[in-house]
Amino acid sequence: MHARTDKFIQLALVILVFGGWEGGIAMGWIDPFFFPAPTAIAKQSWTWLSDTSFYQHVYITLTETALGYLIGTALGVAGGVWLGLSRRSARILDPFIKGFNAIPRVVLAPIFVLWLGLGLWSKVALAVTLVFFTTFFNAMQGVREVNPVVLANARILGASRSDLLRHVYFPAAASWILSSLRTSVGFAVVGAIIGEYLGASAGLGYLIAQAEGNFNAVGVFAGIIILAAFVLVIDWMLDIVENRVITWRPNAQQGATS
Repeated sequence: MHARTDKFIQLALVILVFGGWEGGIAMGWIDPFFFPAPTAIAKQSWTWLSDTSFYQHVYITLTETALGYLIGTALGVAGGVWLGLSRRSARILDPFIKGFNAIPRVVLAPIFVLWLGLGLWSKVALAVTLVFFTTFFNAMQGVREVNPVVLANARILGASRSDLLRHVYFPAAASWILSSLRTSVGFAVVGAIIGEYLGASAGLGYLIAQAEGNFNAVGVFAGIIILAAFVLVIDWMLDIVENRVITWRPNAQQGATS
């Protein structure tokens, strides 16, 4: 019952926001030059989506996002697990990690362009730096949160270091890692888009930058909405993966009262 009511409230909010937006423009309260009408944004989005050449831009941005996401996640998990298990290495590297993490990622973008050029890999490198630290800190904390009693019992039963990693550390850190994966999706997209802003000949960021250069607010808003839709699709896919990987986690909806 509550779930159906929540869906109705969500739909009502969407109608209220976009209906009010459209009505405000029709009545002259909102300047369409800065805030174009939702119908105009929808028409521009449909124009792009119905053009086959548009999907080449989508493919490039998604490739940059996916590579940055996968490489950043792999490096972050590996580094987080390593330093979570090795306290001494963590103490030695701590000032270097904090110093690099304090650098604004946007500052690194021109450096990556200088090193890697205007092609694919400069965007991927920027996305990696955005994804890495989110996954890294969560993986390290997840490993450190392992119950010492569980570890002691596993060692008594003769578990090797690889057994501990597989059956104790990784399952314990899975919730932490998967929660960071959800946040990292947006960071990977941001890295790809910022890289395309700095210099590219294709991609969704390139289209948005072109629209911005022509003072075309409709194109900018349409690009933003399409990007948001892709992030939501990826987030939905992560939901499926999370529900299959963490099968032991209790479903919060089961405990909610109807």
